[in-house]
Amino acid sequence: MEVILRQAIENLGHPGDVVTVKSGYARNYLLPRGFAYEATPGNLKRISQEKARLEAAENERRGVAETLAKKLEEVQLTFSARVGEEGKLFGSVTAADIAQQLEAQGFHIEKRQIDLHDPIKTLGVFRVPLKLHADVKPEIRVWVIKQ
Repeated sequence: MEVILRQAIENLGHPGDVVTVKSGYARNYLLPRGFAYEATPGNLKRISQEKARLEAAENERRGVAETLAKKLEEVQLTFSARVGEEGKLFGSVTAADIAQQLEAQGFHIEKRQIDLHDPIKTLGVFRVPLKLHADVKPEIRVWVIKQ
């Protein structure tokens, strides 16, 4: 199924691009969330007029994300946790924990924007990437220390 993207989507394209995706992905994800619309002749004509506006909006979002990324790269989060033998934590540090500490420091980052594949379960310093925009991915430092 062909769709026209309304905003940048990682590994898919940029605003105004006409891309072919599986119909289920378009019908269940892209279209209901307003990330894209169907590539009909009328929509193709409309997108040619709308493309400049979409690019300007996308550049503005990228600029805001880059500004936030510069501030976030200076952030260091410290978690103190109880430790068992061999330096393993009794619990773990999850994306939700990181989001909560970022919120306490005045940064509104959702936990789904934190690219932490597995929870942190050991002591040490970790670099955790964030997904603020398709093109902007800063990293923050997370220190996990013994309580």
